[in-house]
Amino acid sequence: MNTQASTSHPPSGRSDAARFVTTHSLLSLDARHPFAAKSLIDAQDMHRTVMCGFPGWVADGSPDARSQMGVLSAWAVDLKQARLDLVVQSSVPADWSNLPRRALTEAPTILTVDRTFRAGDRVDFRTVVNPVRSVPPPPGSPPKTRGVRVAHTRPEHVRKWFARRLQPVGEPATGPDGVSRIGADADTERLSLKMLPKASSSAPRKALRIGRAEIKGTLTVTDPRIFVSALTQGIGHARAYSCGLLLVR
Repeated sequence: MNTQASTSHPPSGRSDAARFVTTHSLLSLDARHPFAAKSLIDAQDMHRTVMCGFPGWVADGSPDARSQMGVLSAWAVDLKQARLDLVVQSSVPADWSNLPRRALTEAPTILTVDRTFRAGDRVDFRTVVNPVRSVPPPPGSPPKTRGVRVAHTRPEHVRKWFARRLQPVGEPATGPDGVSRIGADADTERLSLKMLPKASSSAPRKALRIGRAEIKGTLTVTDPRIFVSALTQGIGHARAYSCGLLLVR
């Protein structure tokens, strides 16, 4: 999805810039094929589908394999066309030969992305996020009891969740509440928000229910280094389950 961006450069003399280099794999799968259908139904299977493109890069069983390889993903399904479109970002080349050939509607496309962002650049973006809030443990809980994360379910709350991560000009990379910002600002009233079905898994060892929301709009880069970090690392939680990838053009 990364293509040439329309830009509005900062005044002359300002040289803030950062380079973003990554790989994007574009996959189109037949949603009726059992392999793709299982990935749609089960978030753990979708995670395995994404990770099957990177054999041999890290030791088997490594707990942080995804982050070591910079793997982030996002998917969308067209039920009318029975097509599952998957974008996989990674810092290492992907090999999709392990995917069942009949599950693919066309050969995977692999793109090298190499872009430099400057303060003042304007980019259109799309992201699917897991917007959650922390709920503290009830009074009287044992010491060191952790709170729980609860997903936002209303668009206006998702808008506020995203607004906390925006970084106006001159503001630091960490907000007053400790939230990491994304090195870019936006007019939050012009954002397009859509609540998506939850991603879930009934796997006995790790049952999941992941709240998801799609956000689209235009960002203005304010801190290129932090912006590239957000593009590289993703934003929010559930990044192993196709949330948090910022796609820009």
